[in-house]
Amino acid sequence: MASAASPRAQAETIPLLMNADDVPPGVPPATFNPEKNPDDWTTGDEAMTGPQRSYLQTLCREAGEEFDENLTKAEASKKIDELRQKTGRGGSGAGKG
Repeated sequence: MASAASPRAQAETIPLLMNADDVPPGVPPATFNPEKNPDDWTTGDEAMTGPQRSYLQTLCREAGEEFDENLTKAEASKKIDELRQKTGRGGSGAGKG
């Protein structure tokens, strides 16, 4: 009787569908994984996640704002976006001048 391949061996034989080099030039990554509006999240009314809480506490401290521990996932996501811009962590460098 033949022995079955281990899960790791099986995983190593499955080809990847796409890697970063396969993305056509000029196509923004969001095209492949668009962000959903937090207002449309099915779990947006749940309590914020641990990572959201930690990051938001850091951003609030840097921005000189009070941390609200009662935000939902969706509210925390919006506040993180707002504070990233305010503190200059928003990727575009906006917020600090």
